[in-house]
Amino acid sequence: MADASVEIVEGCRLPVLRKNQENEDEWPLAEILSVRDAPGRKLYYVHYVDFNKRLDEWVTPDRLDIKKLQFPKKEAKTPTKNGLPGSRPSSPDRDVVKEAMLYHFYPVYIQHLPVHYTVLKSRKNGLLCLCMFSLLCQNGTTRRILPSQPGRKRKNCGTDEDSQDSSDGIPSAPRMTGSLVSDRSHDDIVTRMKNIDCIELGRHRLKPWYFSPYPQELTSLPILYLCEFCLKFLKSLKCLQRHLTKCNLRHPPGNEIYRKGTISYFEIDGRKNKTYSQNLCLLAKCFLDHKTLYYDTDPFLFYVMTEYDSKGFHIVGYFSKEKESTEDYNVACILTLPPYQRRGYGKLLIEFSYELSKVEGKTGTPEKPLSDLGLLSYRSYWSQTILEILMDLKSDNGERPQITINEISEITSVKKEDVISTLQYLNLINYYKGQYILTLSEDIVEGHERAMQKRHLRIDPKCLHFTPKDWSKRGKW
Repeated sequence: MADASVEIVEGCRLPVLRKNQENEDEWPLAEILSVRDAPGRKLYYVHYVDFNKRLDEWVTPDRLDIKKLQFPKKEAKTPTKNGLPGSRPSSPDRDVVKEAMLYHFYPVYIQHLPVHYTVLKSRKNGLLCLCMFSLLCQNGTTRRILPSQPGRKRKNCGTDEDSQDSSDGIPSAPRMTGSLVSDRSHDDIVTRMKNIDCIELGRHRLKPWYFSPYPQELTSLPILYLCEFCLKFLKSLKCLQRHLTKCNLRHPPGNEIYRKGTISYFEIDGRKNKTYSQNLCLLAKCFLDHKTLYYDTDPFLFYVMTEYDSKGFHIVGYFSKEKESTEDYNVACILTLPPYQRRGYGKLLIEFSYELSKVEGKTGTPEKPLSDLGLLSYRSYWSQTILEILMDLKSDNGERPQITINEISEITSVKKEDVISTLQYLNLINYYKGQYILTLSEDIVEGHERAMQKRHLRIDPKCLHFTPKDWSKRGKW
């Protein structure tokens, strides 16, 4: 449908033919990000508007609907006053303020108010009703509690994952520290385009979803080869085979702190194993959209999950965490590699991160913002974990069972804000006769029971051999 007489340039928008999940043709609106000449024709790199960037691709002219071509609009100049930019904040800034006012403060009110939580468990009219908390203030009135000031900030580590997502409706400004940190360099056209076609990692070939800053000379290769044990990147199969004769690793470097069946976890210090940690970040960036690399991995620990067979310990996924987090983050970045997704490994990584928090005697939360897939995994884990506790409550001496939000948080090591936001997300809280009622319908109960029957992979705390370190007494890590 392309017309050779019409010049399509970067920034143009038009419908582009693609296959949907049902393998049916559809014509979503797409933006042209780049144009390149190929033998006998041009190729166009397109981003489908309102679709995830991992679906971006190079397309041929016959997939473009030129009849509905939209040329890029010229940007209007910002009005100025006395030669200086106007003092009113930009629209995005105002939206950030509105989001903070609407979402961020609300759970904080609940956290700081003197609250009494009572749970009544009974079945009536097909409902499992839990009489939940009544908010009581010291003076009988509500009071507005502002969130505490953020902890000390470390140096901004470069350009600033998923700003459209946050934890269950609680937006949080992205932190600027991390082995992978929030990326605002999307204005750079280079980083908006996938630069690696294919990665061979052990017995798997992976199609990257996003840009990753591997060396420029490797981006033109049809396949990038990685050693699955040390994650070193090589340009050819012959180089990989030669490397494997010299590489003595058959598992990630570091200490094995968990093993049950074929599943193991290794703890890797970003300072002691800097090269491995940086290679892991490069691989992870291929599948994490809004993160960019931070080569100073010293302040971070990496927990790599592996699957064992006769050839060694094969990487399944990982998460990283700060050695010292002033904001109670127990996960900085988390990723299950595509060949192992939709098999329960993502929840196993999340569960393991909270088991570590339990041993440390802390509550934790993942660093915001979360990716779309990460948000789904965390919402599912929090929902199942909290529902499991509420449904296991038993009456004591014939009295109604009681539990507090603090107790749920202490049992699970899930931060109180995440507990409250999960209850809100599940739409369980109702106000009834002067108190908050948590109502579990039969559908929710049955859905939870079905989900737990499918969840075969669980962390066994008895198999965890982990001693937390006090990093505050270790100088600069």
